[in-house]
Amino acid sequence: MNNWKRTFAIIWTGQFFSILSSSIANFGIIIWLSIETGSAETLAYAAIAGLLPQSLLGPFSGVFIDRWDRKKTMILADGFIAICTLGISLMFFFKSIELWYIYLLLALRSVGTAFHMPAMQASVPLLAPESELLRIAGINQSIQSVSNIAGPALAALALGMMDIGVLLLFDVAGAGFAIVSLLFVNIPNPKKETEDRGRLSDIFREMRLGIKEITRLRGIALIFFFSMLVMFCIMPVAVIFPLMTLEHFKGTTFQMSMIEAAWGVGMLLGGLLVGVIKWPFNKALAINLMHVILGSTLALSGMLPPSGYLLFVVLTGLGGAAATVYQSCFTAIIQQKLNPAMLGRVFSLYFSISFLPSLLGLLGTGFLADAVGLPLTFIALGGLIVLIGLLCFGIPEITAMGRDENSDEENAGSAPENPVT
Repeated sequence: MNNWKRTFAIIWTGQFFSILSSSIANFGIIIWLSIETGSAETLAYAAIAGLLPQSLLGPFSGVFIDRWDRKKTMILADGFIAICTLGISLMFFFKSIELWYIYLLLALRSVGTAFHMPAMQASVPLLAPESELLRIAGINQSIQSVSNIAGPALAALALGMMDIGVLLLFDVAGAGFAIVSLLFVNIPNPKKETEDRGRLSDIFREMRLGIKEITRLRGIALIFFFSMLVMFCIMPVAVIFPLMTLEHFKGTTFQMSMIEAAWGVGMLLGGLLVGVIKWPFNKALAINLMHVILGSTLALSGMLPPSGYLLFVVLTGLGGAAATVYQSCFTAIIQQKLNPAMLGRVFSLYFSISFLPSLLGLLGTGFLADAVGLPLTFIALGGLIVLIGLLCFGIPEITAMGRDENSDEENAGSAPENPVT
C-alpha cells in the first residue's frame, strides 16, 4: 500500500471525468423528460428503469465481483455503460424517440452499474490503510458533488447549443477516459475463500455467505435496515425535485439546474468535512444526526410558499451536505467492520436492499404528487426520515458500530485483516 495515494490520484482523475460526463448526460435526459412530459409518473418510471436491474442483479453480481478480477470488472462495466449511452444518443440522432426505448437503455446502463459501483467500493480497503477509509469516502463524495454542481449547469447550457444526442456523447467519452485511467493502476484482489467451480449451487451458497456477513454483527444489520427505510423515503422526493422547482416555485429550467447544483455544493462541503479533516467522532451517531438534518430540510422545503425559492436552494444545499456525510460514514463503517473478501457481495446486497423497497416508493410517486401535492409529499417523507434518525439514537448496537476498532474492545478483532493476493 506504499503507493496508494498515487493509485487513487489516477483512479480519481478518470472517475471525475466519467462521473461529470454522466451527470451532464443524466440531467440532460431529466430536462428533456420534464419539458416534454411534465409528468412525475414519467420521471418515476425512468428512475425505476435505472434502478430495477441493479437491484435485481445485486445479490448475483456481488458473487461474481468477489470471484473476478475487480479491475477488469470495472473496465468492462464502464465499456458496457458507454455502449448503452451511445444507443440512446443514436436514438435521438435518428429521431426514433420512444419513451420505452429510453427506459430500456436506462435499464441496460443499470446492469453495468450493478457491477461497477460495488467493484469500486470493494477495492478501496485493499488499496489504502484502514485509518484513511473515511477520508477516502469523503473525497469520493466530493468528486461526486463537484460533478453534481457542474453537471446540471453544463447540461442546461449545452442543451441550448446542441441536440441532446450530441450531449450524450460526452458520457461515452468520459467512460473511455475512466477505462484508460484504470489501465495504469494495479488493483489487488482478495484471497478467494472458496473454489470457483461455476455451479449454480455455489453461487447461491456464496450469496448466503454475503448475507451472513452482513448479519454477523447486529449493529451492521440494523444500520442496513434503517438505511433501507430512509432510501424508501428519499427516492420519491428525489424524483420530484425538478417538478417542485417548475410547478410549485414556478421556476425555469435554469433554476431547476441551480437546485441540482445547490445539492452538489452541499455534497462538496460535506465531502470536504470528512475527507480533509480527521474528526474524532462516532460515525454511527453522525449517520443518525445526518438523517435528522436531511429529513428536516425536505420537510421544511415542503412548507415554503411559492415565493420561497431562494430558501429552497439553501435547504437543498444543507440536505446535500447531510447526505454526503451520511454516505461517507456508512461506507467507512462497512469497509472497516466487514471482511474485504466479502465486500463485493456486501455492497451489491446493500444496493439491492436499499433500492428494491425504494422502487415501491417510486411507484407511488405519481399518486402522491397528484393526490396530496408536491409540498405535502416533501413534508410527509421528510418527517419520516427525521423520526428514523431520532429512533436510531436510542439503539446501542448501532452506536457501537461507529467506534474505531482500537477504541472498542467489543468489536476488536471482528474485522479480519485485509488478505491480498
